Amino acid sequence: METPERNRVVVVENVRYDYAQVLNVEPVFQTLRASRTEEQCEPVSTRTLAPVQVKGEESKGGFRRFWDSVRGIFTERSEEDEAAVLAHAGSGNAALLTPECKIVEVGREFRRAIAYDVDYVYKGVKFRSRLPEDPGNRLKLRVSITPDIGSLNPETADDR
Repeated sequence: METPERNRVVVVENVRYDYAQVLNVEPVFQTLRASRTEEQCEPVSTRTLAPVQVKGEESKGGFRRFWDSVRGIFTERSEEDEAAVLAHAGSGNAALLTPECKIVEVGREFRRAIAYDVDYVYKGVKFRSRLPEDPGNRLKLRVSITPDIGSLNPETADDR
């Protein structure tokens, strides 16, 4: 038995806009983890160093000792002079204060809101939707109504 060919009708949806009352908004977070290496230094305390013997400083006057300590501020030193000072400081009784450094990996964690779970009530019925933004106190809704054509049976349609 062949089914009779039906006329195809395009059903137009009925659309209107309304507002719902927002009950609760919960942010949905994305957690990003990153790590990087940093140099962490612990300075050497001068209290833990052995006393340093200074030779030849006794014969200098107070102004001469002061001038030797601040001379680098007023005059430019060449790279050879600085290398000679460092070589002299590294030998004998002179002590360089160098911090104890080590490379460590430092972890960081960042959280950011990527969506919002929104609980709202419309016409006495509670709903929950995940939205890209916080809607505030009221949520604008698009209400669409269309008949379900698939459930229409030609034999029962005449009984109505």
